[in-house]
Amino acid sequence: MTEHQSTSHEGRQPLAAGQHERTRPRQEEMSAQAQGAVPGPAASPVPVPPQKPVPAAELSDPAATPDPAGAARSEGDRLRFVGAATRRIARGIDLDEIVLGLCRASVPTFSDAILVYLRDPLPVGDERPAVPFMLRLRRTDRLRLADDGAAELDVQAEPLPAPQLCEVRSGGALAEVLRGVRPVFGDSSAALAALPELLGDAIALPDGRRAILAPLRGRRRVIGAAVFLRRPERPAFEANDLLVAAQLATHTALGIDKAVLYGREAYIADELQRTMLPDSLPQPTGVRLASRYLPAAETARVGGDWYDAIPLPGSRVALVVGDVMGHSMTSAAIMGQLRTTAQTLAGLDLPPQEVLHHLDEQAQRLGTDRMATCLYAVYDPVSHRITIANAGHPPPVLLHLGGRAEVLRVPPGAPIGVGGVDFEAVELDAPAGATLLLYTDGLVESRLRDVWTGIEQLRERLAATAQLTGPDHPPPLEALCDEVLDMLGPGDRDDDIALLAARFDGIAPSDVAYWFLEPEEQAPGRARRLARRALTRWGMEELSDSMELLVSEVVTNAVRYAERPVTLRLLRTDVLRCEVGDDSPQLPRQRKARDTDEGGRGLFLVNRLAKRWGATRLSSGKVVWFELATHT
Repeated sequence: MTEHQSTSHEGRQPLAAGQHERTRPRQEEMSAQAQGAVPGPAASPVPVPPQKPVPAAELSDPAATPDPAGAARSEGDRLRFVGAATRRIARGIDLDEIVLGLCRASVPTFSDAILVYLRDPLPVGDERPAVPFMLRLRRTDRLRLADDGAAELDVQAEPLPAPQLCEVRSGGALAEVLRGVRPVFGDSSAALAALPELLGDAIALPDGRRAILAPLRGRRRVIGAAVFLRRPERPAFEANDLLVAAQLATHTALGIDKAVLYGREAYIADELQRTMLPDSLPQPTGVRLASRYLPAAETARVGGDWYDAIPLPGSRVALVVGDVMGHSMTSAAIMGQLRTTAQTLAGLDLPPQEVLHHLDEQAQRLGTDRMATCLYAVYDPVSHRITIANAGHPPPVLLHLGGRAEVLRVPPGAPIGVGGVDFEAVELDAPAGATLLLYTDGLVESRLRDVWTGIEQLRERLAATAQLTGPDHPPPLEALCDEVLDMLGPGDRDDDIALLAARFDGIAPSDVAYWFLEPEEQAPGRARRLARRALTRWGMEELSDSMELLVSEVVTNAVRYAERPVTLRLLRTDVLRCEVGDDSPQLPRQRKARDTDEGGRGLFLVNRLAKRWGATRLSSGKVVWFELATHT
């Protein structure tokens, strides 16, 4: 046997032919030239000409002289092929990559065609497999003959005419072979009955030992089967080739098991992160919002970064961004608890510094090592002011309408979880047309730059982006978020990134009407007159009847329990909003009035006539609000 030169292409070392080949020097020379290195999938295929079949008498010639050196070289070729093939299979991460690795390693070096069947559906971990036992054809690869008679890998050819789905009957020949786990030759008694059951009658199997049926067994159960086929003009498989097929099948099955488990974990991670972050942002009055979230890496899809926008009474909105230490399942779980706590505290309408104080207490209850940073801001579109409290988080950046980007001076504060620390709040102007950018430190800090260098680069990037749209037109929010993320270069992604952008539109003073009403019997009548005058001034007389009726009912309920003056406010935006506040913490509850009851129908009318309505408990009482659709 002529010694073949090994190649550096993984999975493409040629297998040695049988000992009878050493008597054919010319055929060996041609074979050595054709069966050189077979490139990987990205390279052009190398032709592999069909080999002349050898008579069976010559294969079993007892007078043939053993060649120990040739046998050793043949065994060495097999070992190198198995090593390269298993490395190619092991490089795959998902299911398709692993199956592709098996096919590319096998065809054409080991076989001329391969069919890979997998269970449908594939069981995950300790899951009980589905009944009945079904195998689905996952992939087929084969060689085709070119016009000049050379063989080349044809990944675009029509698939082999094998059935896509096969049921493994309990007690059948295929079930027995799969249960035995070990590969078998196609001419064995077990395979002669099992292969037609798997492949059907459409494929004409080659004669002799030119087919191998190899079960794919994972950690706990058989998960599929692979069929290796050689053309009649190629030498048949040898006994040692069963060991090669067993190695390929074992590494492929274990890789598939791990890929399925990885896919399940990735799915759980994606679902966990998706449920931890808001599905969509609200659309509060006077502010427009946009957000982005990027995980630290594909292999770490969950983390502790979060953002939120929470509507508050009085058309205000709370803007929150936070970062729990680490990016793991534990960090995501802690983040979810802190986010839920922040939403609950926001519903109580607590000041920002009080919200951070309660978050700090919650983090200490979760554990001594539960640390997080958080920035909590409340924007009021009526007063055009924003109140911000910080707990160890990077400061926000305000992009003004003229294009100037400003890093806001807010008290830094200590991270959440330290305990025993007072948080401060600062109130700043929020002019109309300005954009507030809240972010986590993954955007501005990496191994290549410190946090303050990153913040300065962010400020410069915002200012440069604003120059493109001119001084009178702020950049679109979605495009602005994309521009901010584009500042990240190679090596800048060390942590999760959460980004929340808020464009302040505000509510003009001419669109706001505000009054105080004494808690007396005349208050509902006065409220009706004030509402009618405001609607007349705004040119919305067609809504006067509905507004007077609903205002009268809500103010009547307020003065019944209030001890201090009742507030009445009308807001004209895309809807007409009415807010009535009092000092009673008891929230109104809609109930069904009986025919003999004189009252109890006020909220029923509000529910029927208003577009939306609700009630929110405040630290000093409550606010009941409703909205009417405008016709403009």
